[in-house]
Amino acid sequence: MQELFIVQKMENKVLITGMNIISSLGLNLKENWENMVQGKSGVSRITLFDPSGLETQIAAQVPENFDEYAAGKIKKRQSRQMTRVTRMCFVCAKDTVEQEHIDFEQFDKSRVAVILGVVNTGNSSVEGTEVSRDSILKGMNNAMAAWVSLEYGLTGPSYTVATACSSSAYAIALGYDLIKSGKADMVIAGGADSIINPEEIAGFNLLYALSTQNDKPEKASKPFSADRDGFVIGEGAGVMILESEQSAKARNATIYGELAGYALTSEAYNIMAPRKNGEGMAETMEKALKDSNIDKHEVDYISAHGTGTTLNDLYETMAIKTVFGDKAGNIPVSSQKSMIGHTVGAAGVIEGVITVMTIKNNLLTPTINRDNSDPDLDLDFVPNVSRQAGVKVALSNSFAFGGHNATLVFRRYY
Repeated sequence: MQELFIVQKMENKVLITGMNIISSLGLNLKENWENMVQGKSGVSRITLFDPSGLETQIAAQVPENFDEYAAGKIKKRQSRQMTRVTRMCFVCAKDTVEQEHIDFEQFDKSRVAVILGVVNTGNSSVEGTEVSRDSILKGMNNAMAAWVSLEYGLTGPSYTVATACSSSAYAIALGYDLIKSGKADMVIAGGADSIINPEEIAGFNLLYALSTQNDKPEKASKPFSADRDGFVIGEGAGVMILESEQSAKARNATIYGELAGYALTSEAYNIMAPRKNGEGMAETMEKALKDSNIDKHEVDYISAHGTGTTLNDLYETMAIKTVFGDKAGNIPVSSQKSMIGHTVGAAGVIEGVITVMTIKNNLLTPTINRDNSDPDLDLDFVPNVSRQAGVKVALSNSFAFGGHNATLVFRRYY
C-alpha cells in the first residue's frame, strides 16, 4: 500500500492555479496581457534618477503610480522595512492570492511553500544612501520570501534562489519538484527585480551589453533584429501559484494550465557568453522535453529568452534549429523582452506567465521592433503583431549569465 501511495504522488500533475505580473506595462496580469497583445512598448527615458551621465539612459520602468497603489496593500511599518523591489514582489503575491480567493486557513500551512527568484533586493543608490535601522532588512536576499510567508502564516519551505536571469524559472522548477514529490500541496513561486540604478547600468555599459539607442526608447529593445545592439533593462515582479491536481480539484480552483516538466543545466563554459552554436541551450530544451514526456513535434510555441544581444539571439536561434530540425521554421517564437525589457530575476516567471496565457487564449504575443531582418535569424519570430494560433504545448526559455539555463514546459490542462 505504501508503494502505491508513492506512485500516486509521483503521478500527480502540477497545475497553475494563479498568476500575476507587475511590469512597465501594468500593475496586474490583465493590463500586461492586453498591452502585450497590442504590441506596446514599456520602454522610456529613466525617471528614477538623472541618467544624463550614462551611455544608456532608457529602461522599462514600472508605472509611477505603483507606490500609491502599494501604499494601500502594505502596512506603513512593513513598507519602511522593504525596498521598492520587495514591495513589488509582496504586492504581486498578495494580489494573486486575493484574485484567486485562496483561503490558507483551509490548507495545512506546513505544506504551502514560497520559492522566489531573487538576484538582489534593489537596495541601491536609488533607495538612498542614508543608513537606517531598516538597512539590513532591506538588503536581505531572503526578505521577499519571508514577507510573503509572514503575511499568511505559511510554515512550509520559504527561500530564494539566485541564478541571474533564470532565477525565477529555477524557483518555478523547484516548486514543481516539491509538489511532484508529495512534499507540498501549493507553492507560491516567482520573483522580482530591478537593476535600474546608476551603478549597474554603468557596469553593464562597460560590458557592452545594453542598448544605447536613447533617441527612440520604444524602439530600442529589438530581439532577433539585424540592428539589435544589446538588451534594455526592465523591472517588475511575477507570481505563479503551483498546486497539486488533488488540491486544486478539491477546492474547485481556477486552473490556467499544467507545468509538465522542466530542465535546469549549467553550461560550465563562460561567466558571460553562452556555449558556441547554442549547444547548452539546445541541451536544456532537449532535456526539458524528455522530462515532460513530450515529443518535439507537439511543441506549438516557444517563448524565447530573446534578449536583443548579438550572441544570445544567434545562438538561441541555432539551438532551436538543432532541437527541432525541419520543424523549427514552423514553430512561432517570440520575445516579451521586446516590450518590457529584461526583468532579470523576474524574467523567468513573467515570461512563464505570458506563455501560459498564450496557451489559455490561443494568442501569440509579438516580438516588436523587428523591422530589419537578420538572414541568420530566420525563424518565425511573430514580428510586430500578435497572432491567433492553436497552442497546446509551449516552452519558456531562460538562459543566464554564468551558464544557468532553464526551460519550462507548459501544457493545456484537460
